[in-house]
Amino acid sequence: MFFQRFYDDTLAQTSYLIGCAATGEALVVDPNRDAAQYVRAAEAEELRITHVTETHIHADFLSGTRELAHRTGAVMYLSDEGGPGWQYAFGKQGGAVLLKDGARFMVGNIRIDVLHTPGHTPEHLSFVVTDTAGATAPMGIVTGDFVFVGDVGRPDLLEKAAKVAGSADGAARALWNSLSKFRALPDHLQVWPGHGAGSACGKGMSAVPQSTVGYEKLFNWAFGAGSEGEFVAQVLADQPEPPKYFAEMKRLNRDGPPILGGFRRPPKLDAARLPELLAAGAMVVDARPGEAFTARHVPGTIHIPLGRSFTTWAGWLLPYDRPFYVMVSGDSPAPLDETLHDLSLIGLDGTAGWFGADAIAAWGSAGRAYGRTATLTPEELAALRRRGEVTVLDVRGHSEWKAGHLPDVQNIPLGYLLDRLDEVPVDRPVALHCQGGTRSLIAASLLEARGITDVINLEGGFSAWEKAGLPVEH
Repeated sequence: MFFQRFYDDTLAQTSYLIGCAATGEALVVDPNRDAAQYVRAAEAEELRITHVTETHIHADFLSGTRELAHRTGAVMYLSDEGGPGWQYAFGKQGGAVLLKDGARFMVGNIRIDVLHTPGHTPEHLSFVVTDTAGATAPMGIVTGDFVFVGDVGRPDLLEKAAKVAGSADGAARALWNSLSKFRALPDHLQVWPGHGAGSACGKGMSAVPQSTVGYEKLFNWAFGAGSEGEFVAQVLADQPEPPKYFAEMKRLNRDGPPILGGFRRPPKLDAARLPELLAAGAMVVDARPGEAFTARHVPGTIHIPLGRSFTTWAGWLLPYDRPFYVMVSGDSPAPLDETLHDLSLIGLDGTAGWFGADAIAAWGSAGRAYGRTATLTPEELAALRRRGEVTVLDVRGHSEWKAGHLPDVQNIPLGYLLDRLDEVPVDRPVALHCQGGTRSLIAASLLEARGITDVINLEGGFSAWEKAGLPVEH
């Protein structure tokens, strides 16, 4: 049996290629939209992708199942559990094999046994993998967003992201029942989860890539809960805010993700177009590093730095229903292509054009003023607070704020800032902070673009404030 793990840092998302060396057939589980990576890996091992499946209707990225099936001719294997509201609308018309609990299919000599493991989502499946050519018992289980290393999938997403009112409690109880199936599995089974640390699909998952059933039963907090009620209370407590784009991903992944059919690069736009686009209200995303944006940027642009959290904040802040534009470092296509790749992973295909470094230079050459984001050290901010000369706004998640915050400081998580602009005081400078300084710089750009220009970013964020030994409330 051939086994390869793929991990996308920006999504903290894992997919798997499982192949039979004897027959050359291969299965991909939970592919993202970058179909080429799986095709390249299969070809390198002289395998052909004949099967593609996924554990559930994903919320945090756009599924690549249709894309990969379209490209390779693989048969889709999709969940038929979950009830009418949470079944794949494109499954039957796409020729998919629909799976229920207890189903089984073969990929060459590799047997895949299907377990229905609801809780994170109603239709969620896990896949038990047996290499029948060399063993009579299974090797491992692909758990998707059911069981992670050190955590379990959050059951509140349907209520918080998809707006299914009152569903979180029932989903948590379903998850508790699903854990009984996991407890019954052999301890030696390897656990291959769908996410690692940093994903919003859980609240405490490990960065360790895989585990075993026995280890999780011993050390995963969920298996230490003494009762269903205790588990429900713990699993629903202090879950992070789900990004707004999760609802869009749920809809698209259920109804049928658009097929890209290949990479497309939008045109580079003349620098002279930038002022007119901004004047017309177009959204222009400056994806350059934070240091570059702080020192000099075009007023009215939104800053989302290209990096590990780029897709998260792009999903929170960029529109799915109208075009937008991106600005990248330099004039070569390399940073642009990385930006477009990451946007495509969450279905943001609306980039209508891009600007390079020449657009930044042209802005100043035409006599226009640059934007510059003011910064403060923790000690400087503390002095301004003592004199009552500044308002401080904490843009971290609410659970982070609860764990420790500056005294008497308001919390508006970054993802909700544009919805709550009326709560931002404008009678004095606004100092923004997050944990390390990246989210607050994004927040500063949002406020500046909305006309609130007297903003300051706390250098090093809450971490620097604590390190300086300044007062903290819990």
